[in-house]
Amino acid sequence: MSCKKKNIAVVFGGDSSEYVVSVESSKNVFASIDREKFNAWKVQVRGLEWDVYAGDEKLTSIDKSDFSFSLNGEKITFDFAYIIIHGTPGEDGRLQGYFDLIGLPYSTCGVQSSALTFNKYFCSNYLRNFGIKMAKSIRILKGDLVDARSIINELGLPIFVKPNTSGSSFGVTKVKTADQLDEAIKKALQESHDVLAEQFIDGKEFTCGLVKLSDREIIFPITEVLPKNEFFDFEAKYTQGMTEEITPARLSPELTKKCQELSSRIYTLCDCQGIVRIDYILRDGEFYFLEANTTPGMTATSFVPQQIAAMGSNLSDIISLIIEDKLK
Repeated sequence: MSCKKKNIAVVFGGDSSEYVVSVESSKNVFASIDREKFNAWKVQVRGLEWDVYAGDEKLTSIDKSDFSFSLNGEKITFDFAYIIIHGTPGEDGRLQGYFDLIGLPYSTCGVQSSALTFNKYFCSNYLRNFGIKMAKSIRILKGDLVDARSIINELGLPIFVKPNTSGSSFGVTKVKTADQLDEAIKKALQESHDVLAEQFIDGKEFTCGLVKLSDREIIFPITEVLPKNEFFDFEAKYTQGMTEEITPARLSPELTKKCQELSSRIYTLCDCQGIVRIDYILRDGEFYFLEANTTPGMTATSFVPQQIAAMGSNLSDIISLIIEDKLK
């Protein structure tokens, strides 16, 4: 058996507004790859530019025929891709399809699971079949004639208007009056070709990260999210001090168990793989599903690293477990 270290690509970048978050996440993941076990390389995928980086400096380009590169006359191939692209093409299944075609193992959900969970409307309607509680929503396509009155009659006020396929709260508006609806839809359509108008559930926000390996399930402690802004928008997510995040959450043992078991069930129903974070609103003792994040943020201030630390582990160990499990 060869003792040669495996080459791991930390794949970041992407083509959405979440590019900036992916860059920060990749730094934390790259630093957390165990150098005793693996060689780590940073690979930026942005449009048709796929490049290997050392720090902020481009070393060379990736050969897309087999996801290899040449350095100093030597061809280097990868054994595993750790995908940390938020948004397209790393969270919607496109990159996963490419890796499946060339036979390269990777860290996240597969093509179908990624495509399903990335589309909030499709994912919610799929999970609704299994009795998962969630807010009512209406999908609005670009070019649709919007009848504000019928939307408000159906969903009440306030309403959240959000892009259907985007993250990090880009393009999200809390609409309080009918005359704000058109502008909110326009803003959301800048991020996605379709938009959700979603019923407001008045409650506290919680989020639970987890990973299932071939031989075990690791469900992280739950985080309670208390934004200082009116809702958990981009500023609240990524500005120090704008959100109070309590891990483990101040929940009874019964509610903690309920949230963790629900997260495990959703993970299985959506056929997830890798680290996934599932967001909820708690109202009257019931957890209402918001969304599943299949490449959740891994920045220094992100929830998942906080949750892993709160359970007395570290990101490096969890990443090693994921890589080793996929390379068995």
